[in-house]
Parts: sequence; structure tokens; C-alpha cells
Amino acid sequence: MSEGGTDEYETDSRSAFVNDFDACSRFYRDVMGFEAVWGAEDSGYADFKSRRGDAMVALFSRQGMSEALGTNDLPCDALCQDRAMLIFEASDLDSTVQALKARGVQFVTELQDRSDWGIRTIHLRDPEGNLIELNSPLLESQWSDEVADEAQHYTQTGQAEPPGSRIGDTDLSQ
Repeated sequence: MSEGGTDEYETDSRSAFVNDFDACSRFYRDVMGFEAVWGAEDSGYADFKSRRGDAMVALFSRQGMSEALGTNDLPCDALCQDRAMLIFEASDLDSTVQALKARGVQFVTELQDRSDWGIRTIHLRDPEGNLIELNSPLLESQWSDEVADEAQHYTQTGQAEPPGSRIGDTDLSQ
């Protein structure tokens, strides 16, 4: 825990919510040259990193996130549907949440173990209404079979996509 009462956030990434997940996945992988480090074109969620490793972006189907937030009864293109999210991994999520509650933070979701995501999450908004996710990894024994299978694939192959799925080898990091 830091002096201010919340722990240091270990990693962060930017997340975009998209309607056409497959097209956006191909764009970041094939056009922008980002490496898919988790998820596949048809999975509804994927993490990408730049070739230099200094930038991360996560894509999430807009419908999938609206289901997680309980706003799925609203149209996907409604102004109240989120377009992006900041994501921070907390080393001690429960203590971080308690410290933020003590500071008056109102959360839009409760703490939730998401075995199908492999993480424990909670969501809040900043003063401008931007969505923020705080998360921490679940123990592997708590993962869904699908997440465990994906992790095993990445561990065995060292790659997120099947061999031959990359188009070209353009280095856009210059």
C-alpha cells in the first residue's frame, strides 16, 4: 500500500469497445502491426501490444461489456453506452476498493469474480464519466475451462494466434 491508502497499480492499458470486433481485431493486428497476446479474432476480447512493447490496447465487444455492466437493454449506439475504458491491475484489489470507498468513490458494479475473464473486477467512473476497471488475476483454479484452454495454448505455443495468421511483417514502431 502506498502512503495515500491505495496500492500501486501494476499495469494499465486502454480498452476500446467495438461493434465489429473481428474487423477491429484484424485492423490492430494486420494494419497497425500490433501483436495479439490474448484472444482471437472471433473471441469478443483481445489484448494487443506494440512491437516495442510500450503500448497496449484491449478490444472488447461493446455488447459484451454492456452485459457486464447491466446496460445491455440499451441500444449499442446509445450515447450512454461506453466507448472506451481505462484498466488498472491492483495488487490488492479488496484493499484498494475499501480505500477508494473511504474517499467517497461510488462504484458502478460490485466486486465480481469473472471466471470467464480470469480476473476479479470492479468498475467506477471518473468525474467526466469515463469508465475505469480495477482488476486482479484470479487463481488458475478459478478460471473457466475456456480461459484455461486459451492460457495453455499461449504457454505451449508462445503465440496468441495460430501460425500463419499474420499478414505481412510491417514494423510500424518507427
